[in-house]
Amino acid sequence: MQRTKINQKSFEGQSIYVGIDFHLKNWMVTILGEDYEHKTMSREPDPEQLVHYLERNFPGAQYKAVYEAGFSGFQSCRRLAELGVDCKVIHAADVPTSQKDRQRKTDKADSRKLARMLKSGEFNGVHIPDEELEADRALIRQRHRTMKDLCRLKQRIKSLLYEFGIQTPGRFTPGHRWSKVYMNWLRELPGARQEIRLLVANYIATVSLLKQQLLLITGQIRALPKKERYAENYAVLISIPGLGMLGAMSLLTQLGDLDRFRSLDELCSYVGLVPNMHCSGNKMVVGEMTRRGRKELKIMLIEAAWVIVRKDPAMMLRFQELCKRMNKNNAIIRIAKNMLSRIRYLLRNKIEYELGVVK
Repeated sequence: MQRTKINQKSFEGQSIYVGIDFHLKNWMVTILGEDYEHKTMSREPDPEQLVHYLERNFPGAQYKAVYEAGFSGFQSCRRLAELGVDCKVIHAADVPTSQKDRQRKTDKADSRKLARMLKSGEFNGVHIPDEELEADRALIRQRHRTMKDLCRLKQRIKSLLYEFGIQTPGRFTPGHRWSKVYMNWLRELPGARQEIRLLVANYIATVSLLKQQLLLITGQIRALPKKERYAENYAVLISIPGLGMLGAMSLLTQLGDLDRFRSLDELCSYVGLVPNMHCSGNKMVVGEMTRRGRKELKIMLIEAAWVIVRKDPAMMLRFQELCKRMNKNNAIIRIAKNMLSRIRYLLRNKIEYELGVVK
């Protein structure tokens, strides 16, 4: 049977909407036209093959695609954009899910939902960082995960000692734990059975490896401020009391271009320094801080806020006024939000922080 050649201009001025449900071995793809649904199909996880299919079946059209943020990162989005597809990535929590969807969840239903949302324009995609910024951001997170792994190992060692009734000598106060002397004592464990010493030695070997890895990663992070894209903003951030090298680089790599935040409220929402709210009729309930946001940035800013209220007289006065109306933990969150506002102002105007003066 002879195939009819499609007119190259037959889809000019039309948009084709593509919803993709990502998986490791395949993509579930739904394709919608302006007034119809083309099909839902399983395809190889390859942007080139998908674009080739679209160009063969819808020549001359404008292609738009969306998928949920997840394990695949942003590389597929960047590649689709290079191939001429207007691709967006949506936060998984922004996809509305009904009770029916939860009871009958399928890949086909997910991809169709994404395609319909894209067609109706019901969402804003997440920010897509460039590959260099994403790699630098991953390096900061790698250090954070390594620190968590190291803390877990230390807790396991303490639990093991407690399990076998081994008392830590009084000379090893909490401030001197995990020093070289303490590590040597753990390796020897005077009076303990050989089998117990062997168990602890295995953990100590892993702790030593993680410490070496942590030093290596920290050294790599120290080299980041020398890059041209960070140097000027880094000098601004380290002038703020409470922010050191790690805090400054966490902010720079995670926030990226501040111009993408149209207001301070958007920036605070991104970080997670906003409360949960429930309003119905005349009743407004304001709850705890939202779980959404960048947890590492949130913790870092709150820790820095405790420092800045001791070093900046203006911030100290603001903190004291807040403490008259609320407890200290809630007050310090307000200070962290004020601090984030100042960070936004300083970075936009390229000026260093100045301590406030109380007249």
